[in-house]
Amino acid sequence: MQNSDQALPVKDRRPDALGDLKVIPDEIICSILEHLTPRDVGRLACVSSVMYIFCNEEPLWMSLCLKKASGVLQYKGSWKKTALHLEDPPIEYDESCTRLLHFDGFYSPFLYRRYYRCHTVLDGFSFDSQLVKRKKIVTREEFDRECAEEPILLSGLADTWPARNTWTIDQLLTRYGDTAFRISQRSVRSISMKFKDYVAYMNVQHDEDPLYIFDYKGLLEDYRVPDLFQEDLFNVLDGDMRPSYRWVIIGPQRSGASWHVDPALTSAWNTLLCGRKRWALYPPGRVPLGVTVHVNEDDGDVNIETPSSLEWWLDFYPLLADDDKPIECTQLPGETIVVPSGWWHCVLNLETTIAVTQNFVDSKNFEFVCLDFAPGYRHKGVCRAGLLALEEESLEGGGKNTSAGDHDMSYPDLTRKEKRVRVNRRGEIQNHEEDTNGVSKNYNSSKQDFSYDINFLAKFLDEDRDHYNFPWSSGNCTGKREMREWLYKLWVGKPEMRELIWKGACLALNAGKWLELLEEICNFHKLPTLTAEEKLPVGNGSNPVYLMADCVVKIFVEGGFESSIYGLGTELEFYSLLAKVNSPVKNYIPDVLASGILYVENGSYTIVPWDGKGVLDVIGKCNLTLLNCKQEEFPFGIWSKKQFEYRSAWMSVSKLSTSDGCNRIWPYIITKRCKGKMFAQLRDALSGEDVLNLASFLGEQLRNLHLLPCPPFNESSLSDKLKTEPPFNNGFVEDVVDTSSVPAEWEIFIRTLARKKKNLVNRLTAWGHPIPKALIDKVDEYIPDDFVKLLDIYQDENGLNKVCKPCSWIHSDIMDDNVYMEPCCASSRSNGNAADTGPMVNGSTNGYDEFGEAKSWHCSHIIDFSNLSIGDPIYDAIPIHLDIFRGDSSLFKQFLESYKLPLVRRMQQHGSGGGKFSRLSYHAMCYCILHEDNVLGTIFSIWKELRTAKSWEEVEMTVWGELNNYKGYA
Repeated sequence: MQNSDQALPVKDRRPDALGDLKVIPDEIICSILEHLTPRDVGRLACVSSVMYIFCNEEPLWMSLCLKKASGVLQYKGSWKKTALHLEDPPIEYDESCTRLLHFDGFYSPFLYRRYYRCHTVLDGFSFDSQLVKRKKIVTREEFDRECAEEPILLSGLADTWPARNTWTIDQLLTRYGDTAFRISQRSVRSISMKFKDYVAYMNVQHDEDPLYIFDYKGLLEDYRVPDLFQEDLFNVLDGDMRPSYRWVIIGPQRSGASWHVDPALTSAWNTLLCGRKRWALYPPGRVPLGVTVHVNEDDGDVNIETPSSLEWWLDFYPLLADDDKPIECTQLPGETIVVPSGWWHCVLNLETTIAVTQNFVDSKNFEFVCLDFAPGYRHKGVCRAGLLALEEESLEGGGKNTSAGDHDMSYPDLTRKEKRVRVNRRGEIQNHEEDTNGVSKNYNSSKQDFSYDINFLAKFLDEDRDHYNFPWSSGNCTGKREMREWLYKLWVGKPEMRELIWKGACLALNAGKWLELLEEICNFHKLPTLTAEEKLPVGNGSNPVYLMADCVVKIFVEGGFESSIYGLGTELEFYSLLAKVNSPVKNYIPDVLASGILYVENGSYTIVPWDGKGVLDVIGKCNLTLLNCKQEEFPFGIWSKKQFEYRSAWMSVSKLSTSDGCNRIWPYIITKRCKGKMFAQLRDALSGEDVLNLASFLGEQLRNLHLLPCPPFNESSLSDKLKTEPPFNNGFVEDVVDTSSVPAEWEIFIRTLARKKKNLVNRLTAWGHPIPKALIDKVDEYIPDDFVKLLDIYQDENGLNKVCKPCSWIHSDIMDDNVYMEPCCASSRSNGNAADTGPMVNGSTNGYDEFGEAKSWHCSHIIDFSNLSIGDPIYDAIPIHLDIFRGDSSLFKQFLESYKLPLVRRMQQHGSGGGKFSRLSYHAMCYCILHEDNVLGTIFSIWKELRTAKSWEEVEMTVWGELNNYKGYA
């Protein structure tokens, strides 16, 4: 008989508690739970004892909380309490959080390792290796000679900073206790915490990867950039145009930065003021063990999948052979570490730390930064993962040339293809041979041929790359326009660096190609010889634009040849109309000097002048789907363009740019150069009166533009084309849009809106931050199912269907770089009419007189009519209010008072005209949501408080409410 005192073995409760789910590894179950809502996790906890354990894990509730939270966060002592507080539950739920149940008979190595990481203390951690060189302050010459290409620890750079003595937790708590600082975490939402709440969180938290302050507000005066890093080529960008580059970093032990390469291959310096940091670094192209590099084939977006810093040090570092260990060091207070371009690095805070860091671009890394901005994906993968990025077997979803478009409805992100380079996670096995420590032998051999040399890396650029048409990576630290503006400002402002800047522009923009085209155009039209300053395209615009002494040359490339030919054809039709009518608007639009088509024939360039009339032979040879009848005066005019826009509303940029097969034909236009400066250059220097006059000017000229007669519409042409329109690529024809009551000139407008609604949620989701996820989930119920209701159609006394809206010419792109201003006499300001003020021609330089006195500025021209359209005039208010006025309601009101035209002719008090459709603000908000550009990102950047909005109606009334007060509305 068994001894009664002997303990009976505890039965494993996992199989019975999980049932069929018992075959799923614990880490997969935990990952699945992170995709549920807090309420669903609470319900699942009631299913079984093991589910109860999984559903009460603090790391799970931290993930759920950070997905839900936005704005200022207050930690409630545990992540479950904090997450439930965001759900606003009854008070008894809060009490239940403190009464956890306990179960025996369950053991999970995964949960145990994670629990250990969450509670481990790093004070006693010791490291043998100190491989990063340490030096006292060095001169710039020494630094360039000995330290620029490898990490180095420098001491003495911060000895004179006020921060050296004042940046302690206690002193910062006294100074900034109620100040909210931005928090860095793996969350798409913007989260901040008051410093006093963050300190309270640090003192009680047990997180594997704790929250980390990553901000700079209020602390800039306490330190200065060391002399070694004063050269920063991003300094030529002002304010919001400059990418984020400097941060004060505060975090407790176990916090840190997981493995990454700094954005855009910039370099960085990091000065520690308090605590200790452990650094691990690998040279460019050497992917750390446990890290996966994803490079998207469509837009080159790079995503790094990596364990937390602590997990890597505990679980992966011990597996490394001595030869495979990273370069390491422990950074002490007062020391500055320099991380060169392209170096992988991982940081672990061994205790509570306070540091300041900045990323920078100098002459050493400039070409690498430009390379990273270049379109394509292969070079981005090679820069980070070495030659492993080229291995065909690491391609996800099929071979390199596989096209997923055959099953794509419209949105390119649905078929994103990625190259994936992985150095194994612990316990994983790749398909190729490995040595005993888990590091691939293929990797060891491929790294021998890799070189972080700009000439070597440039070999992996796409030969057919087109900056203006290739997708722009959402992971780039700046936008397309801002990047071009940066290069142009460097080109103009730093002539001594032009050789280097030109190399960078050729990498990022393929500038040599566009210069070759420009020279052909200049030679044909006998324009003056190009000066050095004129050889780089300006930053603004979506096409290569060159500013010359007396003229501007624009080469149409955006969207490919078919889009370009409609763009130029419509612009030329518009200029022809202006010559026939007596409209004041033509006084404020630059004259056209020449236009034509440049193309390659038999290996050489040929130019044919073209005024938009007729179909040139070179155009007729192209397979243009919507080519109008040749007897029409402007076969590529506005109505043909509208039909093209309808057809292309669901197509990606890459499909548009390659769909016609005519990639060696470039339409172009030459216009007279405007005097003065763009509003974008003057924004911060203008007086309040000048800006009000600008708003009045825009209102007046938009009125004149919208009063221009529209070209006659060929209704039979439209109906024929719609009958032959192909279905979507997935084999299904689009939803039928009932346009039987819609006047013909509005039919394309309505159909195009309906097409833009396709995959709207996917498009907004891909744009991501700062568009709130909660509003994306509600967008389909906000946008109308029937866009005909926006027109408020009624029958006149003759029984004809009429639309309340005027059908108008629309500029579509009146932004701060498309408005020119000239200096004028101060006395001319008082007349109150910005359009009538005359330029100051004597003694004026860039708006200042001979004594340096600032002058008044008046608007002189509106430029760039390549995005002309026809439709609802409210469309033109979008770029003006959001880009030029930046949401200033007083300027928008001034604009409307000068506009004076009714935005609707009448409003129905019954039928479709009632409710939300009677609000002009609703119309404007719908157009913003459906816009092909990320207008919503601009809205939520201007009105940050709207990121917590509960409804689209709240956003609508905040941004566009002034439209409902407009007298022209009645």
